[in-house]
Amino acid sequence: MSKGFKGRREDLRLLTGQGRYTSDRNLPGQLYAYFLRSDRAHAEIVSIDTAQAAKSQGVVAVLTGADTAKAGFKSTPQLARYPGRGGVTIKVPHRDGLANGRVRFVGQEVALVVANSAAAAQDAAEKIEIEYRDLPVVVDAEAALAAGAEQIYPDIPGNLCFDYEYGDEVKTAEAFSRAAHVTRVVLDSQRMVGNPMEPKACLAAYDAAADKYHLYVSSQGLSLMRGSASGITGIPADKIMVHAQDVGGGFGIRSDAYAEYCVAMLAAKTLAKPVKWTSTRSETFLSDYHGRAAKLAGELALDKEGRFLAIRIQWTVNAGAYLSTPGPLINTLPPGLHAINLYRIPAMYGRHRLAVTNTTPTTAYRGAGRPNVCYLAERLVEEAAREMKIDRVELRRRNLIPKDSFPYQTPHPHSVYDSGDPHGLLDEAIARGEWNTFDTRRAEAKKRGKLRGIGCAVFVEPAGAGAAPKEEAMIKFGESGNALLYSLAGPSGQGHETVYPEVVGEALGMDPEKITLRASDPDGPKLVGEGTIGSRSMMAHGGSLLVAAREVVRKGTELAAKDLEVASTDLEFSKGRYRVKGTDISVGIEDLAKKHPGALDSAGEIPLPRSFPSGAHVAEVEIDPETGVVELLSYTAVDDCGRVINHVLLDGQLHGGIAQGIGQVMGEHAIYDEASGQLLTGTFMDYEMPRADGMPDIRLHDRSIPSPGNPLGVKGAGEAGTTGAVPAVANAVIDALRHLGINTLDFPCTPDRVWHAIRAAKRA
Repeated sequence: MSKGFKGRREDLRLLTGQGRYTSDRNLPGQLYAYFLRSDRAHAEIVSIDTAQAAKSQGVVAVLTGADTAKAGFKSTPQLARYPGRGGVTIKVPHRDGLANGRVRFVGQEVALVVANSAAAAQDAAEKIEIEYRDLPVVVDAEAALAAGAEQIYPDIPGNLCFDYEYGDEVKTAEAFSRAAHVTRVVLDSQRMVGNPMEPKACLAAYDAAADKYHLYVSSQGLSLMRGSASGITGIPADKIMVHAQDVGGGFGIRSDAYAEYCVAMLAAKTLAKPVKWTSTRSETFLSDYHGRAAKLAGELALDKEGRFLAIRIQWTVNAGAYLSTPGPLINTLPPGLHAINLYRIPAMYGRHRLAVTNTTPTTAYRGAGRPNVCYLAERLVEEAAREMKIDRVELRRRNLIPKDSFPYQTPHPHSVYDSGDPHGLLDEAIARGEWNTFDTRRAEAKKRGKLRGIGCAVFVEPAGAGAAPKEEAMIKFGESGNALLYSLAGPSGQGHETVYPEVVGEALGMDPEKITLRASDPDGPKLVGEGTIGSRSMMAHGGSLLVAAREVVRKGTELAAKDLEVASTDLEFSKGRYRVKGTDISVGIEDLAKKHPGALDSAGEIPLPRSFPSGAHVAEVEIDPETGVVELLSYTAVDDCGRVINHVLLDGQLHGGIAQGIGQVMGEHAIYDEASGQLLTGTFMDYEMPRADGMPDIRLHDRSIPSPGNPLGVKGAGEAGTTGAVPAVANAVIDALRHLGINTLDFPCTPDRVWHAIRAAKRA
């Protein structure tokens, strides 16, 4: 379908400065907001004096926690609505929109100043006087769960907000008791900052006549944002109109309604004027929900031939001071769905504990827990191969799930891998990654004084699904026969405006240029479904649009039969036209749309789809032992993303995912000072982002098997690159260092960390 691809439809607008992001929105008479934030991690608010700020020039209002408490703000709604260990459910800490009585992390919103200009609001905020009484700080999850730790909430004993388990603990223990060998690893999946190009921003307005709110905001889908804002404010969802055209990056952290959005909505209604707020990059670092932040421990039981018997997993997750909507979900239920990765492991048991701390809340970030699962599994396999003196590729081959075993029932009762070819993926990745000639390259590097390493990883991840009962879409036709597509997608760079018209255009025989996507249109038809999360968009939104297109064709058959005065069975549909069989008599679908306004408008729905994309990736690195600098030389990815609709867009998604996975391995790290709770990496001077000059030659290869679980046969692709890159690059770095006796190295593999590891190994 991507043959002759000329570029994304969005590109001209975005590359010529014509994109319309949240801060580009303005409404008549709007006011400007500025949030005063906590400069400490844990303290009681003894007093707050806003008098001088309220008197400042241009100031219209100052709101504090008393105002949001009076408005009845609630905690962020949760997706983790299932019992944990012992039947105990999640403990959700209460959060007012603005801090009320206590602050619990640096950057928490304490007051809102609204003025006639952004500068006036900021100047006035500096006049607010707050007296704090400092309290002990805990920023590490393991420290928070330790006996005697500072209790952040009186109603969350031991700071444990959720204790979740999956699998069969007894069966797993029995398998371990029979094991000839047990491998153990402990890993740190460090805290990361999502850092979309577009900082948080919102423009909130209240229409008193209609009793509706208009919220202009970066979003990954109307239903997600509206549901979140409704849950926090108590405003009925159908009274919140969410508007988003161009979104400068999502990565999971743009799915929630942040506190700032909800407070701006309150201010807009209170003042009867629109209120606009745009954050700084520093506020992005401090208050955007963070990602990862988990300590991973795993054990792998093997028999004497190296066959996997069981896996035992423990995560300790830093949930932050409050809970995001998806954060507890992605760190508990989904990991169990693919805990065995692509291997035949008969027994598994996992326990994940989530701790509250004095840090920014954590949420789904590209991969949303799945990179942690595969990173742990692949490091266990690598170390088992070393300890048992078995070739690491051979050990994988012995234990991979055979192609003819799909669909494959995992030890998790609700997880069936739909389709795949693990052996084929690994074999092709090994061949294309030039694995078997690596020793020659390593020897050459050694002559130059460099350490060369190669690593591979196989992975599988659950994609799709969601909390809604189904996914709906609709196709409507205009007067000229053009088609409008309505779905709850929340595009942020994926190319939805290009690819969804391609899908529908192929089904209807129409030029995609005559088809326009209206994603998450608040004025469009009411739809049920979810936004762009969990690598689900093409499966869910594309699949429901295809079903709607098929309904258009069915309706068109009836109309054409009437217009041509033949039986519907006498017609055949091809390339956008209904032809009377055996004749040259025909009518086009666009002609029918123009002649019968509204008659072809059709809805489509599908059950929420799930698929299990998989892959095998190979990375090669070279390390300078004198400086610790790691150079990523090449990267080979062989992926099963199901049916490929548009190769160019698919490759873009994989490239982006791989880049963010490399970022985690090589440099990104959000660090808090343990004593004060201050974020030490709150600027781009301190926080290393992946850059184009640090990316290797990335070679992508498709080895896809269509998924049987959705009409298009596609699988998720948006996060596969990240899920594969994290373990593949990590294994390559360790391989380069292994001859020095270095078998583990915490992320990120910065020059400083690598250099010190080499020096310590040489002294040992």
